[in-house]
Amino acid sequence: MDKARAVQLLLSSTPSTDGAGVRLHRVFGYHQINQFDPFLMLDHFGDDDPANFLPGFPWHPHRGIETITYMQTGSAEHGDSIGNSGVIGPGDVQWMTAGSGILHQEMPKPDAKGRMYGFQLWTNLPAQQKMMPPRYRDVLAKDIPEHQSGNSRIKVISGNFAGTQGPVRDIVTDPHYYIVNMPASEELKLPVHQDYTCFIYCYEGSLLTDNQEVKDHQVALMTDGDHLLIKAGSSGCGFLFLMGKALHEQVAWGGPIVMNTREELRLAFKELDEGTFIK
Repeated sequence: MDKARAVQLLLSSTPSTDGAGVRLHRVFGYHQINQFDPFLMLDHFGDDDPANFLPGFPWHPHRGIETITYMQTGSAEHGDSIGNSGVIGPGDVQWMTAGSGILHQEMPKPDAKGRMYGFQLWTNLPAQQKMMPPRYRDVLAKDIPEHQSGNSRIKVISGNFAGTQGPVRDIVTDPHYYIVNMPASEELKLPVHQDYTCFIYCYEGSLLTDNQEVKDHQVALMTDGDHLLIKAGSSGCGFLFLMGKALHEQVAWGGPIVMNTREELRLAFKELDEGTFIK
């Protein structure tokens, strides 16, 4: 098979708030359940005014998912109910597997110019792994390899691109997560596993794929195929590339908790109330 993927769905991110009042752009989420399976939500967060993000994301629970945070500018302090704490800065990644349940907080901090930007992606866990032990993986920028293709640069967080292996491995849905920067009018071919869900999110400039323009703050969900052809726009582009194995499972989503049935959701919130949520 030698088939380029086409654009199946094109969405523009929408301004939103989350946590204690953090301004962000929601790229996709609850209203696109199953369309991006196994990916649940993508937020592009941050601002040039600290007042719009300093309230942060105080203590809150998660169960049944993984959250992947990538910092572009500024930093975020995190802590959780099982004793983990730390700070991620520009180019760093935090990959948190909530599994059976965790309470944590994420508090953004500005850089010297008062800015803070980044992305948070939610990935679903399959039913058999929903209640796995929670774990954190903090990956420093220096440990994320970068592949050069022509004048394009591809940071590989997870998965493998042209022999460059990302540092995050052993994830159930086999996600491939690249951060790609391309100069003006450059062209790039990205291999994609057949039957894997694949999307790209343009966060800077613009690009063409399948003769379809994808602009800044737009996400393109792709059809099936074994590769993706990208041409950068006249000012170049920066985009996220994601692919992963779809779970094809029922989704029951209640705020920060994502399970397979409403009964599992009810039990999770009951355990929160009773103080038995953390296993």
